[in-house]
Amino acid sequence: MPTAHIIEIEEIAAGVIVATQGGFRFFAAEAAFQSLDREVFRSIAHANRAVRDTLSKQPSAYPSKKGLS
Repeated sequence: MPTAHIIEIEEIAAGVIVATQGGFRFFAAEAAFQSLDREVFRSIAHANRAVRDTLSKQPSAYPSKKGLS
């Protein structure tokens, strides 16, 4: 049975990562992360880094929720 993990960044569910042969496959849940959809990463940490990098390139897509109540 495959292991799946949700990748969230700044309270945004970016997608799901599933263990697969050769690594972990990412499935985007948000359009902002579509460029990573179905990409295979060596580890969950590598996928998290790619999601963070993708979000940092789109600052206006998701305003930071820090400082809001």
